[in-house]
Amino acid sequence: MAMARPFIFKACLLSAETANLLKKNRMDPKPFSEKDQFFSTKAEKVTTNGAANISLQEWQGWGAISPLPAMVIEVIQDLKLLEKDIGAHLDFGGNHGKLQGDFKVQEDKKHRAKFQSLGNSEKKLQFFSARQIACRLLGSRGYLCQKCWLPMEDCMCSRLLPFPLWHRIRFWLYMHPKDFLRQNNTGKLLCQVFGTHAATLCLFGISELEEIMWSALNFSGRRNVWCLYPNKNAMPMSVQDTFIQNSSRDHQSEQNSVLGDERINFILIDGTWSNSQAMFKRLKMGDKKKEKRKEI
Repeated sequence: MAMARPFIFKACLLSAETANLLKKNRMDPKPFSEKDQFFSTKAEKVTTNGAANISLQEWQGWGAISPLPAMVIEVIQDLKLLEKDIGAHLDFGGNHGKLQGDFKVQEDKKHRAKFQSLGNSEKKLQFFSARQIACRLLGSRGYLCQKCWLPMEDCMCSRLLPFPLWHRIRFWLYMHPKDFLRQNNTGKLLCQVFGTHAATLCLFGISELEEIMWSALNFSGRRNVWCLYPNKNAMPMSVQDTFIQNSSRDHQSEQNSVLGDERINFILIDGTWSNSQAMFKRLKMGDKKKEKRKEI
């Protein structure tokens, strides 16, 4: 079991009973034919014509629930200024929103210089994350479906039906920026099926989204927060075990509260193994910061 105040972080598993409950009444999709594709293998070219602004509606259309992040806006503005300075349009490879061509060469020099000039690691992380997300937003515009993150011609939204998640559970999809808008990312299906307020996207290094998550977790309290992350010392537990354990720990008056409207929050880390280690470390550091604020 990995402990981090004021929240408890453990590796835990859903019981078979809970899994069957989630599967109940699900849609049985039609069989896929050999022609069906889950994601496109071709890298299409995307070039903007100065229309690089991202609206709040567009931002939240990709699954976010926060205002448009200030650092993302700043990065987009810098890209537009560079576009004007060098007289070239933003040029992307379609699959992951990666810059390419002469614009990429000039932008690499500029963003590396800015990254080095930032004063601390937190600012560097926020800039790194914002740049990754800004490029993916601009490069994926008009190419990927906003709901399933697949190319328009391979959109699978018609095969999915919304499913109400039990009101006592909330998922937090803590995603690394390099996995944002990836075609082969499956985590975003949670948000699409359960809805963004039952399965909420939180992007690593984006303070506006992280603050929403921290506030919700802090409000729920440490006994109601679980992080699904491999740990050799952790014991697998079912959701049912979690509720029973929480109830047995507390006073009778608190039990009534737990059995009422309180939610159990599950943080799901979505990233590569190497990236997820840094994300898990940030979760634990965030816990300690919250605890220090309480003591003050």
